[in-house]
Amino acid sequence: MSQTRTARYQGVFPVVPTTFTATGELDLPSQLRCVDFMIDAGSNGLCILANFSEQFALSDEEREVLTRAIIEHVAGRVPVIVTTTHYSSRVCAQRSRRAQELGAAMVMVMPPYHGATIRAPEPLIIEFFQTLSDAIDIPIMIQDAPVSGTVLSAPLLARMAREIEHVSYFKIETAGAASKLRELIRLGGEAIEGPWDGEEGITLFADLDAGATGAMTGGGYPDGMRLIVDAYAAGQREQAFEHYQRWLPLINFENRQGGPLAAKALMLAGGVIACDAPRHPFPAMNDQVRAGLLETARRLDPLVLSWGR
Repeated sequence: MSQTRTARYQGVFPVVPTTFTATGELDLPSQLRCVDFMIDAGSNGLCILANFSEQFALSDEEREVLTRAIIEHVAGRVPVIVTTTHYSSRVCAQRSRRAQELGAAMVMVMPPYHGATIRAPEPLIIEFFQTLSDAIDIPIMIQDAPVSGTVLSAPLLARMAREIEHVSYFKIETAGAASKLRELIRLGGEAIEGPWDGEEGITLFADLDAGATGAMTGGGYPDGMRLIVDAYAAGQREQAFEHYQRWLPLINFENRQGGPLAAKALMLAGGVIACDAPRHPFPAMNDQVRAGLLETARRLDPLVLSWGR
């Protein structure tokens, strides 16, 4: 990799699921146990209020409660990334400034979008991220994900990294992620401080080969993801591949079947949290999917299944 800029954040930064009661209220005691487990399982850092945190089901008041409670509870043990995505440049900047005030190490933001059809053209996307950068003093991670419905080309991302002060991390979750990471690094050079993998690590090994230095995964088994990322970072590529091959069935189960509820199902099974229900109207996990997820996990014996027992 041709980068010379020293990355402040690297490694495995899983998404923290949001825990609810069976009736849909925030369950803060479970939430804080969830955070403790994820740190004990080896997370290099955490990301909160992401799509896999069911952020789309949270009120602004709940976002404030969760951000404050989690960052205070983490108490500097690991850095915390806060997702502050919003269509409005103004609101996104306000959310991001507030996250910084509460102790966020970084914010993660998707490009402005709403629903299936409302998008911003490239010049306004650039203005959006410039407005955000002007409002804060911490790094910005651009989340390049299909859910936004916005095509962010590697040249556009590299341009924003070069021209916008705090835009320096990129979570690439689109098809062909490895090729896009290579092109982003080639075009952006040292402006690309953090080229990261996403999508629960389903393409992690290829993305590491392409130069990814961080992985934003699901929250259920950071210990397994660390085996892959740490071996690769130590130059042990074959060992990293062996770990990836071993954990891939569970990664696949989360990415393709369990989705945002996979981490919570694992945490419930291991006594980390009290309830794994989503907030209505998000559908509950199918019983057969849950059984398959747990069967796959038991073959690997991740910490999550014993941490709370």
